[in-house]
Amino acid sequence: MLTERQFAWTMPVPDPFSYAETAAYLSRSPDECLYHIDESGIYKLIERCEGAVLAHIRPAPEGGLAIRILAADGPVDTQTKQAVELYLTEWFDMDTDLGPFYGLAAEDPLLKPLAERFRGLRNIGIPDLFEALCWGILGQQINLAFAYTLKKRFVETFGSEAVWEERSYRLFPKPERIAALDPRELTRLQITSRKAEYLIGTAQLIADGSLTKADLLEAESLDLAEKRLVGIRGIGPWTANYVLMRCLRHPAAFPIDDVGLHNAIKASLGTDAKPTVAEIRALAAGWKGWEAYATFYLWRSLY
Repeated sequence: MLTERQFAWTMPVPDPFSYAETAAYLSRSPDECLYHIDESGIYKLIERCEGAVLAHIRPAPEGGLAIRILAADGPVDTQTKQAVELYLTEWFDMDTDLGPFYGLAAEDPLLKPLAERFRGLRNIGIPDLFEALCWGILGQQINLAFAYTLKKRFVETFGSEAVWEERSYRLFPKPERIAALDPRELTRLQITSRKAEYLIGTAQLIADGSLTKADLLEAESLDLAEKRLVGIRGIGPWTANYVLMRCLRHPAAFPIDDVGLHNAIKASLGTDAKPTVAEIRALAAGWKGWEAYATFYLWRSLY
């Protein structure tokens, strides 16, 4: 149960960082269920060892982000501040120097207008490995709107909830909870039986410690991390690169078969036909080491 708290501070941000572009990206779906965003800021339930805290995030007048803890399940102190800043740093990819990306984008006719339009937008991530894998699995071969619908059902059915001032805030389901399910409990949500099996199998790997974010981060190369992921039932190259990009933060991760990426390139080029994979590889020749950011900015151009 959340108890009212009052703990506020200003968090510095890297240059460039755009709160407006971050908020615009986070507002892309009305079915988002893991945070609330309006003109006053972002409301996010953040988990920590001592219990969850409800944080309010907005731009500070003097620069940076104004953070306020509204309520918490447990004590609020300097360790809370550190936990929240660590989460936001990872969520908003604040440790990445965007200078090299903007440098190459300035010389790339496809990326240049996007880099100028969305300057300060960072690769909004999914810090939790299980959440990233589930989002990748749920989104396979369906449109984004229905993927959000499935995620909302999944979170509201199996995740934990906290209520503050008559609004519900939720945490993503724990892998231990999903690992113990019968697939029929997921198919009732209109998740296909195959995806239900994939979700449960992935949850079991994480719950028993066979699959960890730390192990994937310690892989000697992007290829080895991708190989480890595609060895999991239900994880193909697209899902693996999505997770490598959004959770593990490999800058060269490249979900080249992504339909959204193809649509974004088609729209940016003003062509009638979607590009082939070979054509995308040719276009991406100058993106080396920054394929993930190029993809993210192209995705952003669709909304």
